[in-house]
Amino acid sequence: MKKKYVNMIPLYFDPGTGALIVQFLAAAVAGVLLFYRTVMHKIKSVFGIKNKAEDDLMDDTDTKEDQQ
Repeated sequence: MKKKYVNMIPLYFDPGTGALIVQFLAAAVAGVLLFYRTVMHKIKSVFGIKNKAEDDLMDDTDTKEDQQ
């Protein structure tokens, strides 16, 4: 009876590789969130739906011209 050996490749992650993996995961999450936000904004703009929270943030700020 032959024994079946599973070839296990020893893996070693140095700090540089770990940082690269963490950076990749963070960039992937940020990319997905921004893509989703952009797509949802375009879909809502087609139907004319606009939430109060999506208004321009600069509308409430005072400028020097407004203070005079």
